[in-house]
Amino acid sequence: MKIFFINNDGRGFADDLEIDHGTTVAALFEREMGRHTKPDDYLIRVNRMPCSRSQVLQENDRVSVTPNKIQVAA
Repeated sequence: MKIFFINNDGRGFADDLEIDHGTTVAALFEREMGRHTKPDDYLIRVNRMPCSRSQVLQENDRVSVTPNKIQVAA
């Protein structure tokens, strides 16, 4: 199934993604952001609303990931 994923982290991008039915927010986060990235460091929204990590994604959901703190170069 298809969702729209927006990554607002430093390199930022947005794109349609194909995911399996039953994919949770946590599984998508790990897949797209990497296993060593902490979900607690990000605001994760589905269809512009904060969500739980266990939420199962649906066809055409819009998922955005935004860091809680933006680090700037010194």
